Amino acid sequence: MTAAPAWTADPYALALRNGRGPLFLRRGDGWLLPLDVERWCEAPDRADRTVLARCRGTVLDIGCGPGRLVAALAARGHRALGIDVSPEAVARTARAGGSALHRSVFDPLPGEGRWDTALLIDGNIGIGGDPAALLSRMAEVLAATGTLIVECEDVDVDEHCEVRVADGRGAVGTPFTWARTGVRALTAHAAATGWSGTRRWTTAGRAFVELRRSP
Repeated sequence: MTAAPAWTADPYALALRNGRGPLFLRRGDGWLLPLDVERWCEAPDRADRTVLARCRGTVLDIGCGPGRLVAALAARGHRALGIDVSPEAVARTARAGGSALHRSVFDPLPGEGRWDTALLIDGNIGIGGDPAALLSRMAEVLAATGTLIVECEDVDVDEHCEVRVADGRGAVGTPFTWARTGVRALTAHAAATGWSGTRRWTTAGRAFVELRRSP
């Protein structure tokens, strides 16, 4: 479920190392989903700052990438940790001033059951290709009163498919399963796994939902 080989090898690692794309998720039928590597490697933007403002207490960033949010949270005084299956992402997070572990969300994690906030940003609700399974896992990771902030697709979609990381110039990674989930679909997956939506918002074309465990 972790797709670790896809994210530890080129072209993803090379794009992170260089801080730029092009980089895509490529489906078997040739469809390409652009990955915004340049934005990931820059300081938090206006939409990111709406997420940072809603974080409280200790924060776990799942699939932290190059660590822009982890570093910003640390600068704000949070105890923040990123996890990522890419060693290059972990190294870049450390260089940015954040703390990160080379770990999958489905592996044992430090502080399980005690995190106040967890983040699934930049499409990371797609990790493992099964949003319901990922949401169930997040219930184990967060404290009972914890908050999960999820970035969704800004279109009405609920799909899972096999993809590869590709650079658009012929280099591709190994195949893995990924999911794309819009707000309506996330709300349904959340309700089925014991979560309730407390807030939703859209900034700069990016859609977010804040979830808490249902009473």
